Amino acid sequence: MNASALTQPRHQRSRGRLDLDYALHEGRTMLGGLYQSPPMRALFPDPEADEAPICALVNTAGGLAGGDRVEIALSLGAGARASFSTPAAEKIYRSLGPATEISVSLEAGPGAVFEWIPQETILFEGARLQRSMRADIAEDATLLMAEALVFGRAARGETWRRGALQDSWRIQRGGKLLWADGLALEGDFAAEFANPFGFAGAEAMGSLVLAGPLAAPDLRDALREDGALASLVRPGLLITRWLGSAVAVREGLGEAICRLRPALGLPARLPRLWTT
Repeated sequence: MNASALTQPRHQRSRGRLDLDYALHEGRTMLGGLYQSPPMRALFPDPEADEAPICALVNTAGGLAGGDRVEIALSLGAGARASFSTPAAEKIYRSLGPATEISVSLEAGPGAVFEWIPQETILFEGARLQRSMRADIAEDATLLMAEALVFGRAARGETWRRGALQDSWRIQRGGKLLWADGLALEGDFAAEFANPFGFAGAEAMGSLVLAGPLAAPDLRDALREDGALASLVRPGLLITRWLGSAVAVREGLGEAICRLRPALGLPARLPRLWTT
């Protein structure tokens, strides 16, 4: 056989999906619908007495490789309250070419309280990630979103300085754009990470967004008292950022979540998924 006629082997790729919606029924937040396909799976640990229902988002593959695609769509009906997190960090492995694709869609109905606080995403050297985060909330709904990216496996002394990242965030409130953000890196970007006016050698970055009527100056001031760089960028939108070591970013993000949770009617502590 002519060697030119040989085709390159195709690697098996994951195509995971998770669709979940909660609804308020007789004063209780209840599961309304669930669809899941591997490697995504939803688990429902018993919440503590003062917690809202919590959903653990699990990647049964243990990580995502180049060419894998995951789609997550989560919805809260009017008046529903729920928390979503992960039992461990998500790992994005080195890619042989194609990007890992993650698409997350969040929806909160009137009066709903939506907490999205997954643990950090770790980018291995050579990882290529294309992620889209979109949220659509009602005028009087509250959304707390927290995300962290770790640039390499810090415990192994590995740094992520080669690969790609396209990270897009969009939040709409009442059908109108409230906030848009994006980050794009491609190729060998060691210079950007070394630049003191860029990433300044940071191992990780974290973002926290509180959108809704609870986002007010008193909460911004409370975060600043803890040393966080918090800004009320417009009415009903509080944003906080972190850059630094992986440990410092995780700790700062966790402290800020604990500081804000009481305003959402939740205890001032992290869910057990973060601590066990």
